[in-house]
Amino acid sequence: MSDIKKAVLAYSGGLDTSVILKWLQDTYQCEVVTFTADLGQGEELEPARQKALKFGIKPENIFIDDLREEFVRDFVFPMFRANTVYEGEYLLGTSIARPLIAKRLIDIVNQTGADAISHGATGKGNDQVRFELGAYALHPNIKVIAPWREWDLLSREKLMAYAEKNGIPVDMKHKQGGSPYSMDANLLHISFEGRHLENPAAEAEESMWRWTVSPEKAPDAAEYLDLEFVKGDIVALNGTKLSPAQVLTKLNELGGKHGIGRLDLVENRYVGMKSRGCYETPGGTIMLKAHRAIESITLDREVAHLKDDLMPRYASMIYNGYWWSPERLALQTLIDSTQQTVNGWVRVKLYKGNVIVVGRDSKTDSLFDPTIATFEDDKGAYDQKDAAGFIKLNALRLRIAANLHKRK
Repeated sequence: MSDIKKAVLAYSGGLDTSVILKWLQDTYQCEVVTFTADLGQGEELEPARQKALKFGIKPENIFIDDLREEFVRDFVFPMFRANTVYEGEYLLGTSIARPLIAKRLIDIVNQTGADAISHGATGKGNDQVRFELGAYALHPNIKVIAPWREWDLLSREKLMAYAEKNGIPVDMKHKQGGSPYSMDANLLHISFEGRHLENPAAEAEESMWRWTVSPEKAPDAAEYLDLEFVKGDIVALNGTKLSPAQVLTKLNELGGKHGIGRLDLVENRYVGMKSRGCYETPGGTIMLKAHRAIESITLDREVAHLKDDLMPRYASMIYNGYWWSPERLALQTLIDSTQQTVNGWVRVKLYKGNVIVVGRDSKTDSLFDPTIATFEDDKGAYDQKDAAGFIKLNALRLRIAANLHKRK
């Protein structure tokens, strides 16, 4: 008999987590609380409630939460203030959702008096690390049940057999082999892994992509978009004020229409293996380009360069599951302090897979001074003779080394 009396399960209502729900009841003989998060994945979540009820979950133990605004406001936007990119390309759409799920799991643990949390991440992936590091950071004594590290249901056939034996509904999609890809979606992105993509030499099938048209089929006419920033966050599009989730939803729609945001990447997983995945992040791609553009006129040069130096480390913290760590929180404080002057607007042109910045301005915080930068007569605003001393001082060590080499 397990000492775990109640466990909170991150529950999608799909085959894997439905099997886990029943397996928890059988193996741990514990009460199960289900938690289903709406992060903008675009799926109907009410069936998850009905499936949970079918397996005896009390109505008060079924949590289905709309977390879209919190997700964008408190996780996506702070990440984009840092211009975060992992390994030069990946905008961390899966990674950034995990700390919010971990936070809500622990909230529900505290609310229901549960002893443990459970998740459906496999022992090969990064998500097990992200869920559990987040949970331990917020509840250091929480117990974690990771079925994929415990059970012997390590193939689709065994999962199907267990489901059929225990009366777990198996929809036609799974009976016919399911999707050819493992997919994860939220308001920031949709990802594709597995099967056809496990050959890194094979081009992704055009039919795979869900959110974006191919650049070849995008409209022949460019579309212009004005983005308004306040303290580093987008607050309006084309003059219309929007909430964080509304901003990202609209940018996804516009970016997808113009074939923006596709990525085919072989990334280095935290658990040590290389993994090939394809991603669609149309709104995030536009956000990143526009944010760098507004920073280009509102951030001091050395502050901007410091942010660029720190960004890869910040990206690794998020990718590796350290969102709730003291170092990420400290770095976020620094990043957010730099964003107090990142106010203004950016105009971008969307055209056949490209986001092209065509204008930017800040009436209150621009450091761009046309009277100094001009190629025309600056009327003494900048003394070009000053450059000679600067160059000589910076060349001194180079000249010393060159003279030494000459003597040799």
